[in-house]
Amino acid sequence: MSATKARQIVLAARPQGKPRVTDFRLEETAVPTPGPGQVLLHVQYLSLDPYMRERMDDRESYQPPIPLGDVMPGESVATVVASHHSGYSAGDIVLAHTGWRTHALSDRSDLRKLDPAVAPVTTGLGALGMPGFTAYAGLRVIGKPKRNETVVVAAASGPVGSLVGQLAKLAGARAVGIAGGPEKCAYVKDELGFDAAVDHKGADFAANLAAACPDGIDVYFENVGGAVWQAVLPLLNQFARVPVSGLVAQYNDAGQGDRTDRLPATMRAVLFKSLTVRGFINYDFAADHYAAFLREVGAGIADGRIRYREDFVDGLEKAPEAFIGMLQGRNFGKLIVRV
Repeated sequence: MSATKARQIVLAARPQGKPRVTDFRLEETAVPTPGPGQVLLHVQYLSLDPYMRERMDDRESYQPPIPLGDVMPGESVATVVASHHSGYSAGDIVLAHTGWRTHALSDRSDLRKLDPAVAPVTTGLGALGMPGFTAYAGLRVIGKPKRNETVVVAAASGPVGSLVGQLAKLAGARAVGIAGGPEKCAYVKDELGFDAAVDHKGADFAANLAAACPDGIDVYFENVGGAVWQAVLPLLNQFARVPVSGLVAQYNDAGQGDRTDRLPATMRAVLFKSLTVRGFINYDFAADHYAAFLREVGAGIADGRIRYREDFVDGLEKAPEAFIGMLQGRNFGKLIVRV
């Protein structure tokens, strides 16, 4: 590719159930020229996150669907290569909303400079970025774990779940992680320090989860839904809190399922157990809590109290396949494309 060419990946077709590689299209375009007040960014690292699947469908959500032919959305770590903006200079490393592309223009006020001396810049896409803040805000504002309470989180080896459990431990609670497979469960328990880890792929998952939570569940951080929620529901204690940040098990659901209506059982538990169930989008809490998040989690990473794991894929062209794999749980840690 010449210096005058850029690449981008657009939404070519709306998925029917699970996405396919043919739902995406790789295009070559000219590298754009920055105008007044703009900066030209060269993307180094691209974040792949489950919320992107929700926006591929043409249905009501918290953000509008991606129009066919538009660039797939996403955050990235990028280098400023040319600047007509007084706040940025060539060579600055920033966190930006570029989408799945190699080059982008920006005049956004929400660009955030990253300092490699403080933490690896890729943490801006994970532990010190949107996933990390999702964990921090949901647990601190909605979950509010108390000492000796039991906190359960699914996808516990991922960027959100791993931080939820570690923050719960720092608050003096018990942390129980749900993960897929022995390797991920061992990482959650042995390296992240959770009190227990339960394999959702195991034949006795529901029974094993109950055994890991002998005193029930006080906080369940929901980011999966589906069969995991069905195993958690009967274990929730009186006045349990359920922050809901995602439903990845349902993102590929074409609307059929097994046609069982499980809402009555859920609503009955909400009523009779006085549950607090609150959905949230991380930016709901940014104005009041983002600075504290960066300060507290940044300090935890610096002194080793908080650990994280990143899973890299090389090449923008690999993004669709990696994204599809992520929705099936193939990644191990925060999934990042080295563009």
